[in-house]
Amino acid sequence: MKIWKSVVGKLWITILLLVSFVLFVLTIFMLEFIENYHVGQTEDQLKKLANKVSSIIESHEDKELARSITWELADDLTSILIVENEKKYWVSPNESENTLDFDLDDIKQDPVLSLVLTEHKAGSRKAYLTDEDERMMNGEKEVVVVGVPYKLADGKYGSVYIAQSLKAVHETTKHTTKYIIIAAGIAIVLTTIFAFFLITRITNPLRKMKEVAHELSEGKFDTKVPILSNDEIGELGIAFNKMAKQLKFNINALNQEKGHLSSILSSMADGVITLKIDGTILITNPPAEKFLHAWYYERGMKAETAEELPPEVYNLFQQVIDAGSEKEQTVEISLQGRSWVLVMSPLYNESNISGAVAVLRDMTEERKLEKLRTDFIANVSHELRTPIAMLQGYSEAIVDDIASTDEERKEITQIIYDESLRMGRLVNDLLDLARMQAGHITLNYEKIFVPEFVEKINRKFQGLAKDKQISLTTSLALEEEVYPLDPDRIEQVLTNLIDNAIRHTEEEGQVNVKVQSIKDGLLFHVQDTGSGIREEDLPFVFERFYKADKARTRGGSGTGLGLGIAKSIIDAHGGSITVNSKLGEGTTFTFFLPRKEMDCEEV
Repeated sequence: MKIWKSVVGKLWITILLLVSFVLFVLTIFMLEFIENYHVGQTEDQLKKLANKVSSIIESHEDKELARSITWELADDLTSILIVENEKKYWVSPNESENTLDFDLDDIKQDPVLSLVLTEHKAGSRKAYLTDEDERMMNGEKEVVVVGVPYKLADGKYGSVYIAQSLKAVHETTKHTTKYIIIAAGIAIVLTTIFAFFLITRITNPLRKMKEVAHELSEGKFDTKVPILSNDEIGELGIAFNKMAKQLKFNINALNQEKGHLSSILSSMADGVITLKIDGTILITNPPAEKFLHAWYYERGMKAETAEELPPEVYNLFQQVIDAGSEKEQTVEISLQGRSWVLVMSPLYNESNISGAVAVLRDMTEERKLEKLRTDFIANVSHELRTPIAMLQGYSEAIVDDIASTDEERKEITQIIYDESLRMGRLVNDLLDLARMQAGHITLNYEKIFVPEFVEKINRKFQGLAKDKQISLTTSLALEEEVYPLDPDRIEQVLTNLIDNAIRHTEEEGQVNVKVQSIKDGLLFHVQDTGSGIREEDLPFVFERFYKADKARTRGGSGTGLGLGIAKSIIDAHGGSITVNSKLGEGTTFTFFLPRKEMDCEEV
């Protein structure tokens, strides 16, 4: 920083100018006083000399002798003019080039000095010689002229004028001015030294405070200002340190509060978007960023540079700002296959609206569950409607005696019985599935000899396979043959999968059940060469009541719950089940059972 822009420079220049101005004024007044003093002394001396000359002239009868004595009183800077009347006057001889030369005409022209001639009163005058011929050789043109009257023998009055150059006075003034200037210079130097010393004492703590202020701006709140004195600057330093301590406390409190708010926002399952009054995004949390990134991706925008809001969100923001009330606004947005519910309310700064805050909730699962509930009711109603209608119709036929023979009545009764069994299976499957999905399933683990268990299930379906001319085979690749599991539940799963495989495989087809040991448990494969499942139906085969097509039902008796029950049983064992299929080539269901490290016990 340039010195004249700093506090030191400004204070130094101010003090220097003040001292210089005071010295200048004092010098002028002092020189004026000295000059006036010397001029006054000169006038007094000239008046005494003039009175002496007039006394000499009055006391001597020999006027020539008196004038000779008078001329002896004059020096190089003094001239004497003796006037008897307007025609008769004498001037002291001019023996030096520096001696002033003036005559009676000069006296008559001066209004003060001429009074000595006319009114016989003494007078003095400081005059300036205007005529170049009247100037002395040294260029001096300022003189002092004193005039006094004297009495002649005939009772008349003459005048004596003595003029003296102020050269001696001016010479004295010059010497005095030189000494004053030297003294002023010394005073300015001493003032500069004193000013820098004083200013340094004042500004050093200020510079320290400036350095500490810079460090505080960089976050170094532990820096303190050194206290070097007990005056006002020391008190300022103490106050500055207290301010820094309080600032550190407030900043830490703000950072803690900001950290808490950031942690809360980051941990929220719902998205939060805070908007400024102009609609620009101020704060978002991860779920909200996920929503915005999905919208940017759908629009082909770069998420790093995009700041635009979805139109639905912006329109809702305008409604909130325009409404100017505390009532919240809600909208539901579908984006990238997910459903988002957005609730927005105004954000106030005291009494003015400063923006808005929006809360985003991913309602995909809820909407999916709502759809599943709706589909469940529709599917149950659909599944129950047919057997109930058949029970009602055939019951009315019996009541109305439509069946005329015992064989017809027996046939109707058999249909009623079959439909009641179908309704019972549907209700039992629904109850089982509901208990399993609610976590109320009970697994009875036993140590099972796996080859015998698989062979038992194979024999169970050999009759059905032979009826359809399908080859049902099993293959085992086991490291241990005894394995803990719930035999009834796993048999239920295998029964469902094998039954589906046989019923959806054409004649001369093959169904293979494969069991193998892997690192953490058992892996079961049920593979068929049947009609397969369409690719778009594969993600939904384990949902309740889902049927890919009519060809995959059991002759109209299937409920669509078997695979859902199978998945619930496998999930209860802590395993997983998957399906792979190609249309027209066959299907493979695979499920994994993790090892259970316990003996026979209930879970």
